[in-house]
Order: sequence, then C-alpha cells, then structure tokens
Amino acid sequence: MNQSGHEQQGSAALPPHIAAALRGAGGESDTAGQPWQGRELNEQYHQFDDDDGAANQELSLALAGLVEGSADEAAVVASLAQARVFVPIVATATVTESVEVSGSHDDLQGDKESEMALVVVSAPDGRSALPVFSTVQNLTDWHPQARPVAVYAPRAALSAAAEDAQLLVLDPGSEITFVVRRPAMWALAQQRRWLPSYADLELHQEIRSVLSALDSADLEDRLGKQTARGSNLLGLDILPGAGIRSAGPAGAIRSGGGAGPELRLVLLLRPGLSADSLNAFVASVQTALARNEMFAQRVDSLEVSVHSASNEVPDREDPENRS
Repeated sequence: MNQSGHEQQGSAALPPHIAAALRGAGGESDTAGQPWQGRELNEQYHQFDDDDGAANQELSLALAGLVEGSADEAAVVASLAQARVFVPIVATATVTESVEVSGSHDDLQGDKESEMALVVVSAPDGRSALPVFSTVQNLTDWHPQARPVAVYAPRAALSAAAEDAQLLVLDPGSEITFVVRRPAMWALAQQRRWLPSYADLELHQEIRSVLSALDSADLEDRLGKQTARGSNLLGLDILPGAGIRSAGPAGAIRSGGGAGPELRLVLLLRPGLSADSLNAFVASVQTALARNEMFAQRVDSLEVSVHSASNEVPDREDPENRS
C-alpha cells in the first residue's frame, strides 16, 4: 500500500514578538513608518537618499547562487535580512464625508480623495501574499500604476503580517521569483535567523515525540475495532517537501523559493490497515501536529506519504542536491 498527497497548510496565531511590533508600529503609517494622511502620489515615499532603485548586492548574489545551485533558500532569506526592497502601493478613491440630511433618506457625499493601499495578491493555494521587489524596474514592469516604497525586508515582513498575509513574494513576474513562506517571513519580521523546517533537527525530534505519543495511545476508538492495539507506525522519515522547488522561465528547477508544501513526512505503517483506518490515522497525525506549538510556528505546509511495511520506503532526499 502506497499513498501520498495528504497536504496540510500551516496556520498559526502571530508570534507575540510580531504582534507587539505591530502594536508599536500602528496602522496609520506606511512600511517606512511615515503617516499616510495628507500624502500625495507625487511625493517621495522613503528615506533612502540617492537610491538608484537597483537590487541589493547581497540579495542578488544569493539569488544567483540559488539559480546556479551553489546556495539554498535559507541563504536567500538571510540576505533579505539586510536588504532594501520595494513594496508597491496604489491610490484608492475614498469618500471624505457622508452626512444624512435631517428628514431625508438621502445622504450627502463629500469629495473623493486618494488614499494609499498596499497591494496584496492571492497565491495559488488561496493564501494572501505581499509582493515585494528587488528593483524599481521589476515593480513597474509588474504594475505600472503602483508606486514603490523602499523599505528593509524585515519591515515589509511586518507589513505583510499586518495585512494578514501568509507569504512574501519577491519579484513576481520576473525571471527569478522567490516565495518567502510564513515561518521565514516571521523570522524576518523578528530579525532572527530562519532555519527551514526540513533542516530543523529540534523540530524533527518534536515531530517524532508527538507521533510516538500518538501511536502508543489506544487507537481503537479512533480507528475502529479492526485496528488492534499496538504500534501502527513502524518508521518515519522527514524530508523536504516537493513544493520548496521553483521553476525558472526556461523550466529549470531551483532548490528553493517555492510556495510549498515545505515539509514531507513519510509514514511506514504496519501492513493490513484498511483504507478507512489508514485515513483516520493520517488525520490523527495531522491534527496532533497542528496542535503542537513548535510545529505550527515552524512549518508552513505539510505533505504526508504513507507506505505499508511491505513496500520499500523512498531513499532519503538530500535538500542540498535535488534536481
């Protein structure tokens, strides 16, 4: 028996550090901390004097390394920690005043004015994503009407969290598009190092502990009388998910920057489980992991593959050597 395709999108409450930073930043300013009120579209939106709109050198080197295979996605995220990027904003028409006239059901509408709004897009999986750009040219190619706000990437990550976005998308529509998934985005916002879930040994130990505790429990009530007491899980492998890869315009596969699934669990189960019992066990695994705080914070998305002990488990995949 060999099943795969059980996928689960990660979701978690904002970490306290990010929530506190958002409370401190407030909601009345842009990503550079400047008030929106009274702003005009022809104003300068940032405090980076003499900014030529070109890409940050360290970020460019990290992206080039990802394309060449000499760097991984953790290196790209690390370069973003010190990189200036551009966030697109657009003008939206709003009504300044609405007054109900006494004795009438009609409203008097005031003049319309332009306010600024961040551009938020939907990822293929339906989650909200904040686009950011390494250069002004990439931004204007993507959205000619948008205006660039130059900010440090950690500040952009805070803005994404404020907009309830789960992802940052670097340079959408460009030759190299890189998705910063939720745990990496939160790490940027907190200005701490990001370790991918598939390389996080502390997390792997936590996953094994959660599944061991689950498997050692009496599963009869959850899986039905046909499932005997005892161990259903005979082996576990933790691998990079297929979704971390991204593709270039010519179809070349890169070893990072994809939207997910980020983490892959290979469950080796005892033979003889019925389809209903197997699905119930996988569901219990996903539920137990989703309730684990460390897992919820560090894993963006998960795929689960199930194998019977009579089948060979796939070889371990090296996250540094994929094609």
